[in-house]
Amino acid sequence: MAKHNSLRDESVLLFENSKVPFSMPFTTLNSESFQALFNYASIGILITNSKGEIQMANKFIEHQFGYSEKELVGLKVEALIPTRYKERHVKHRTQFSEDPHSRPMGLGMELSGLKKDGTEFPVEVSLGHYTIGDENYALAFINDITQRKETEQAIKQLNAHLEERVKEGTQSLALTVEQLSAQIKETERKDTELQRVNNFLNNIWNHAGAIIIVCDKNGVIQFFNPAAEKALGYSADEIVNRHTLALFNDPEELQAKALELSAHLGKKIKADFQVLATLSEINQGNDLEVHYIRKNGSVFFVSLDITPLRDSHNHVTSYLGIAIDISEKKIAEAELRTALEKERELNELKSRFVSMASHEFRTPLSAVLSSAYLLSKYTSSADQPQRDKHIQRIVSSVSSLTEILNDFLSVGKIEEGNILPHYVEYDIKKQMTDVLQEVQHLLKKGQHISYRHAGSDMLELDASMMKHIVTNLLSNAIKFSPEESEIEMTAENRKNKFVLSVKDNGIGIPKEDQENLFKRFFRSSNVTNIQGTGLGLHIVNKYAELMYGTVECESELGKGTRFIITFNHKKTVNENHSDN
Repeated sequence: MAKHNSLRDESVLLFENSKVPFSMPFTTLNSESFQALFNYASIGILITNSKGEIQMANKFIEHQFGYSEKELVGLKVEALIPTRYKERHVKHRTQFSEDPHSRPMGLGMELSGLKKDGTEFPVEVSLGHYTIGDENYALAFINDITQRKETEQAIKQLNAHLEERVKEGTQSLALTVEQLSAQIKETERKDTELQRVNNFLNNIWNHAGAIIIVCDKNGVIQFFNPAAEKALGYSADEIVNRHTLALFNDPEELQAKALELSAHLGKKIKADFQVLATLSEINQGNDLEVHYIRKNGSVFFVSLDITPLRDSHNHVTSYLGIAIDISEKKIAEAELRTALEKERELNELKSRFVSMASHEFRTPLSAVLSSAYLLSKYTSSADQPQRDKHIQRIVSSVSSLTEILNDFLSVGKIEEGNILPHYVEYDIKKQMTDVLQEVQHLLKKGQHISYRHAGSDMLELDASMMKHIVTNLLSNAIKFSPEESEIEMTAENRKNKFVLSVKDNGIGIPKEDQENLFKRFFRSSNVTNIQGTGLGLHIVNKYAELMYGTVECESELGKGTRFIITFNHKKTVNENHSDN
């Protein structure tokens, strides 16, 4: 079926015992089908004139808002909107009337409907338009999204499953032959009204923002509206009488649902249209959140309603499918979940910081306080050795506090993603020598550090990150090594790599703990009585990763530990990225 924005191929539709002129597209969609789509759709359909006065409303609108048809016709559409939004809506309605175009209503806004009893409920609205004579009419598809909003609220409160489907769907679209016949007879008595209704139904079919598809009882598509052509990329001629409704569904989703239904019902359900038909038969065909696949292979999320249409003997004769694109909502939900997960991680970091700080700050602060008090007691020159001893304790304790604070600040920046390497070419050998001088005050009695450098002194890395890595590794080596021990540090600047090694002869790391060394807040089981935050190696590993480096650990209990960090030169990293 070719697309058309206005009525084409004028023809005359003859009803039983009457001759009623009726304009419709050449798709062979008849008046009964139009009436069924309008009056029995499981989504609210509302038609207003340019003044905002309701001209027609389907049965579902009456159910949604609690009005009868007589109460609705002629009523201003603002009666269905909460008072606080009415003035703004009148302005928007006027603008839409001046420049009508099909679109979702209220993008980025929360829309609400107002029932006759004063109850508010959230809605989703798709707008269309058409013109008869000089009069502009607006079409609105209104979907009650109360359950979806409740799900979003549950996501924000972290108390509900993020993937829970909206329970509250649209009502059944089941029709009986008796009901349809009664509507036709009533319409035949009102020729003028019949013409008007048929025109409205034609415009609904051609200008609706929702995908509307009608298929036979075997799933073979019979009708395919223009919105479906636009959204899915197929023409009606490519689809009608050629494919089933399952053509657009993700095959993997159909397969998974088929297995689930087979297990639940105790019989084999094929992974094709039978899945959709079965869901509608067991009253699970409303508000299905599924992926639809376009002709070009691209995928988008829809909220799908599948409703069986029945004859007077309650036999299914066909199925009606209505789908609304909800891709933007799913993207927003995913972004919200990511943000909430990030917030949970940061809250955990803050909580661990408070717990760790209360414990780790106590010892150095007590040492500073006691040493400062004792310093005031040593007043003679003969007490200088005692003064030096306590001054050293104060310096060591303050260094420990500074190290803890630096670790937490670094972890915070890493977790927030606010830190990136700043590459500069500098003298790495000089930096290593400077760091060695800075950690001298941490050395225990008889400890010493040997340093060997091979290759060029110049290297391109982030100097600040590199200093933090070296300082942390040396501090750990000093902390976990005994007095009178040697700590070995080597640096080798090769052609394409820079390799740093720090080895101690300390207590070593149990083999079962080594795989968790670089996790945040992890501390080896044999160092629980030694002060530390469990963040140092985590930061070393993260900084190394940011500069495309790798960290290796070799350790044996009672014999010491060696950390080896290997960095590819920046030129080599850029070449590798270029090749990829």
